Amino acid sequence: MDDLRAFYEGAQYAIGNLVVLFLIGLVGMLVWRASKRTYWREAARRSLAPVRARVCFAILVVYVAIALLDSVAWRDPMRGEDGDVVRSSDGDVVLETRAPTLLDRLDSATFRLYEKSEKTFSEPRATHAFTKEIVRGGDDAGLRDFPPLQYPRAHPFGTDKVGDDVLWKSLKGIRTALVIGGFTTVVVIPFAILFGTLAGYFGKRVDDVITYVYSTLASIPDVLIIAAFILTFGRGLFQLCLIMGVTSWTGLCRVLRGEALKLREQEYVHAAQAFGVPHWKIVATHIVPNVMHLVLISSVLRFSGLVLSEALLSYLNIGVGPGTASWGSMINDARFELSRDPVVWWNLVAAFVFMFGLVLPANIFGDSVRDALDPRLRTG
Repeated sequence: MDDLRAFYEGAQYAIGNLVVLFLIGLVGMLVWRASKRTYWREAARRSLAPVRARVCFAILVVYVAIALLDSVAWRDPMRGEDGDVVRSSDGDVVLETRAPTLLDRLDSATFRLYEKSEKTFSEPRATHAFTKEIVRGGDDAGLRDFPPLQYPRAHPFGTDKVGDDVLWKSLKGIRTALVIGGFTTVVVIPFAILFGTLAGYFGKRVDDVITYVYSTLASIPDVLIIAAFILTFGRGLFQLCLIMGVTSWTGLCRVLRGEALKLREQEYVHAAQAFGVPHWKIVATHIVPNVMHLVLISSVLRFSGLVLSEALLSYLNIGVGPGTASWGSMINDARFELSRDPVVWWNLVAAFVFMFGLVLPANIFGDSVRDALDPRLRTG
């Protein structure tokens, strides 16, 4: 039974790692294909021409690298099986074992962030705990002075109420933010391209039906749809990305519909129709490629909004759930900590700093991409 469990867990981690490698290879192939075309090569050069765009792009690359390190699982035989609770080599620190990632192993070996090394709150770079220790029974019963930390000055952003390092939680939140922004965009793009181009190209009844569908969906507040979906199917990262993608495709669909209405009147489209080219081939070869710049611009600019939406949903307790590290969960926990006396402020500050460090460069780089791809702005 133990061998079967070990085989199942090993296969699960191997499949997850293969999915990550497949996504990296897919992105690399798309970048390589785009580099062969003059249009996309020049667009990339124009996007990275401003110094601020290059700086922001470098920051985004660092965030992506951290997320990749947190996506590749690496079993550590010294930590025991998943779900076990073991002690470190010194016998004092209790470790919660699970499938450690490369980021976990790096943190544990370098900064001891992965280990649940403290008992309660501690300030950034502190040597003693933030709250007094309670002693039960004996002559010393009651509150005792602030106990010394197991690893003094080893927590740059302090620790939370259960002793976890706040910097480690912030780094773990990067993967969640990128998955929400990236996977949700992957869900949005097919819906928007399919319905937007069909509505704009065919018009008439097809346009009326698709317009009615996305107008009705856009009129319902997204929070209500997301809350109903989460209450029905449960909280989780995959469920949240899926429902956010279903509720977010209407805006891009409206933009692509308007562009397709203009493109179907072009001479090369009329020429293809006169030669009897099937409609699906006209859409695939003449309409979709000419709206991809709008898709790219919208996706880059939409990313920041999706990351901020997760923080709002976690504040409403319909986010990714307690088992997944995210900045929204940290902010949700911090609102209770702000009412303490003295105030525990570092959990909120850490989540804000890391979120600000991702959203601001993404917005600046998105503006640079828009300026490079939008013909009207480039001409002006």
